[in-house]
Amino acid sequence: MPGIVDAHVHVNEPGRTDWEGYETATKAAAAGGITTIVDMPLNCSPVTTTVDALKIKIPHAQANNLVNIAFWGGIVPGNHTEIKPMIAEGVRGFKCFLIHSGIDEFPHCTESDLHLAYQQLQGTDSVFLFHAEVEVDEELADSSSLADNAYDKFMLSRPEKMEIEAVKMVIKLCLQYKVRSHIVHLSAATALPLIREAQKAGAPLTVETCHHYLTLNSENVPDGATEYKCCPPIRTKQNQEELWAAVRDLSISMVVSDHSPCTAGLKCPDTGDFMKAWGGIAGLQLGLSLFWTSCKERGLSVSDLSDYMSANTAKHAGLQMRVGNTTPGLRGDLVIWNPEKQFTVTEDMIFHKNKLTPYLGMTLYGQVEKTIVGGEVVFDGQTGFTGAKPGQIFLN
Repeated sequence: MPGIVDAHVHVNEPGRTDWEGYETATKAAAAGGITTIVDMPLNCSPVTTTVDALKIKIPHAQANNLVNIAFWGGIVPGNHTEIKPMIAEGVRGFKCFLIHSGIDEFPHCTESDLHLAYQQLQGTDSVFLFHAEVEVDEELADSSSLADNAYDKFMLSRPEKMEIEAVKMVIKLCLQYKVRSHIVHLSAATALPLIREAQKAGAPLTVETCHHYLTLNSENVPDGATEYKCCPPIRTKQNQEELWAAVRDLSISMVVSDHSPCTAGLKCPDTGDFMKAWGGIAGLQLGLSLFWTSCKERGLSVSDLSDYMSANTAKHAGLQMRVGNTTPGLRGDLVIWNPEKQFTVTEDMIFHKNKLTPYLGMTLYGQVEKTIVGGEVVFDGQTGFTGAKPGQIFLN
């Protein structure tokens, strides 16, 4: 099968390599059948919002290119004049936040900032990615009786309304400027009617969701288990079923990891405080097996999986003429895997740097046997890593 293209990965190098780095991230990717990752513009330091910052990041990736690596740029207030120069340097598109990003050096955009960015993006083949949550004026549901280690308290603090209002803004601007736009990590299924209507109206709008939203649900998150915290949050089982319906009808056409690890201490393991813990889930290595386990239960095929995790994500990042399918003449990026073989997730099998993940102990279908990048085996399920580093850095 074509190697997986994970278009939403936070590698965090340079600057926060105690969270993750290219060496460990690309090993985890290769062990999971992923042959291309597209690295987000944060939480590295400096954040990738200028050409200079991109040029600082590239050598770190080149030193550990076990798999192919491409880059998203970032849009923050005041950097709109960097957009076209960064496109010229080879970034695949640009991500912004509509709410605090979690780190102060990547501030969120206002609507006026978005207009400036869209004006720069018109006439390009680039894509504008949105973390689609905004602060809302209405009073939040009362959670004062809940302890800070109660998952429901955290979930109530990030209501679906925050996603709905953000999606409304994105749709309005997408229709106005006719620039490719993309909602990352959709969690709130209540935003789907708006998305479907916009797509039918001709908006060049795509949507992804993540393995954690399709696999986990709030009813099963233990209090204090901050490894489950992410933003937007994991929601109810009913919400999950509606996301799956959108995957089936292609309103959501991509499934990615949003691998966003941190050091164990930032997850507040001593207190289990959801309100203070870092919001991000580690799971890069497990995406193929997580999605396949659910696909198998729901009657989706290996071909379907390949579309959602390889072909569509490659096209999203403008890489479809390089990776994501088996068209003759493309790079030999392949994964050989056994869809019927089960395994249990244990800490000692995980290659990303920080091992805390909500998937520990789960039994999954889909064992990777070999990962091949550029025609070379980089990972063998029996013997491990081969030492080859044939990955390319995808710029221009």
